[in-house]
Amino acid sequence: MGYLLLVLFVVILVLLASCVKIVPQASAYVVERLGAYQGTWSVGLHFKLPILDKVAKKINLKEQVVDFAPQPVITKDNVTMRIDTVVFFQITDPKMFAYGVENPIMAIENLTATTLRNIIGDLELDQTLTSRETINTKMRASLDEATDPWGIKVNRVELKNIIPPAEIQNAMEKQMKAERERREAVTRAEGEKKASVTVAEGKKAAAILEAEAEKQSAILRAEAQKEKMIREAEGEAEAILKVQQATADGIRMIREAGADEAVLRIKSLEAFEKAADGKATKIIIPSEIQGLAGLAASVKELMSDK
Repeated sequence: MGYLLLVLFVVILVLLASCVKIVPQASAYVVERLGAYQGTWSVGLHFKLPILDKVAKKINLKEQVVDFAPQPVITKDNVTMRIDTVVFFQITDPKMFAYGVENPIMAIENLTATTLRNIIGDLELDQTLTSRETINTKMRASLDEATDPWGIKVNRVELKNIIPPAEIQNAMEKQMKAERERREAVTRAEGEKKASVTVAEGKKAAAILEAEAEKQSAILRAEAQKEKMIREAEGEAEAILKVQQATADGIRMIREAGADEAVLRIKSLEAFEKAADGKATKIIIPSEIQGLAGLAASVKELMSDK
């Protein structure tokens, strides 16, 4: 009897323990009672009736990522390519997710494939390769609307790889190579043009500087020549002035020594001769000196000595 009570106690304890449930963070439990939906348990401690209640589905409320295999699609210009997609979704209603669709992930994959075919079918190859953002936006809007009855919110859709046929890839690579070579040629030509312009401008600037330097040099030479001529003229004038001053001093000394008028006039003629420096062909003699009859012979004698 004691053994049976012990067994009964253990069974009751196990049943009570099974009725206590703790829901972790970012999770939700869908609970059924006798096969019918009873409620959704959120985070925390919960109790259920033994045997009658059961946790039908444990749902992860975190954002989830699903990477679907490449799907064959045909563009508007009849080019077959393969595109794989990545879908970011999150469960917003555990009840609708549990009872809305049998296999939600498979449903999203098939819905993604059909939506992608519809969108790519309206685009040509070049548009498909250059319109990733547009395709992503259209797919996200379509998938989000379609999965709303399943309690799923599609946050983002990305085209992971776009794989065109091998011949198309070869043609694209040749086209890109030709384009790169064209850009290289254009860049090289522009560089050579700029270099030529720079060299020409340098030569022009050098010629201008050389001409300016020559001009300044000529001006300096002219100024130096002018100053030299001025100094020479001033020297000659000063020399003449000194000669005349010396002659005047000599005459004054002769006068002071008591010489007559004739001697003074002869000294005056000698002063005229020195002033002419032997280069003058004519000497203008004052009228007072010309009045003397005996002065002519003295002048002739002076000219003959020269």
